[in-house]
Amino acid sequence: MILEKLGICRDISLLRFMLDGIPPLWRDSKLLIRDLKFAEVPVRVYQAKAPSVGQRRGILYFHGGAGTLGSIMCRYIARETDAVVVSVGYRLAPEYLYPSQYWDCLNATIHFMRTVEDYQVDPARIILCGDSCGANFATAICQILVSRTDLPKIRAQVLIYPGLQGLDFYLPSYQQNRSVPILFRDRVVYFCLRYLSKDTSVVEDVLKSSHVPEDMKLKYKKWISADNIPEEFKIRGYTPQKPPSYKYKHDVHEVIKQMLEVMFSPLLAEDAIVSQLPESYILTCEFDVLRDDGLLYKKRLEDNGVRVSWYHNEDGFHGVLTLFGYGIFSFPSAKKILDNTVNFIKKL
Repeated sequence: MILEKLGICRDISLLRFMLDGIPPLWRDSKLLIRDLKFAEVPVRVYQAKAPSVGQRRGILYFHGGAGTLGSIMCRYIARETDAVVVSVGYRLAPEYLYPSQYWDCLNATIHFMRTVEDYQVDPARIILCGDSCGANFATAICQILVSRTDLPKIRAQVLIYPGLQGLDFYLPSYQQNRSVPILFRDRVVYFCLRYLSKDTSVVEDVLKSSHVPEDMKLKYKKWISADNIPEEFKIRGYTPQKPPSYKYKHDVHEVIKQMLEVMFSPLLAEDAIVSQLPESYILTCEFDVLRDDGLLYKKRLEDNGVRVSWYHNEDGFHGVLTLFGYGIFSFPSAKKILDNTVNFIKKL
């Protein structure tokens, strides 16, 4: 932000440069890596060079972060699971307005589902996977596709520290981890506003829930509430509190109302949709402001009869996978997270 104020470069540009991942030119002796386009959407396809005995799993991977983060993880997942992994290079905000990102991910997914035979992929084993905002995309697209009868059914969704709602920023994890790097509580709202191309001056109002009408707050309290968070996650420095001087502001709501749509906040989807979702894997990290979004969605899925595999990393923080594979900069918890995710995928 200092560099942006000095006119040197935008904060988003710097983040993208830092998180751009390893380019495909870096060879991997075991993988074939190709840059293609699915329905005009750039994708990077990873698959083993060695022939497969039968059809492989197909994984659509939606990256989080500010750039095309995820290339190392995709290589690792493709090698360890013998799957065909498609990393979707959706258009980025703020240059491309919301919800362009969702449509890119959806269109690429549909294209892949219709052409899986070209990649020797089993249409009954297509998996949607994402981290952070990419997990949000995976969640929303799973919900969109449940009613499609002209496409194969999604076998599973893999959600790595997902952000799933823009309603309540006073959940226990937001309080406990508000100042834990790399994702601070106020930065969540700031990046949401940047993503939606909205005025960032309303950050404090959104943190105080001034953007949420009282009737909406009451309606969704059954799903988004600290009451639904297990007690063991409230031990570490959490004190129940109400938003200070909470007062609904209609002008703030008008600016940010897209944050309360189901596409942006898939945790708000109706039970009729949630009950149809595929088997799910949810990864949460203890030191992550978004931890409780994952816990709340886990409960919603289980309450609606959806099978959930949940892995909670007690040492992890949001974005810990960003440095996976970078030698001494890589955290041990990142390897544990990826290995656990791979083990889930291999059982499908």
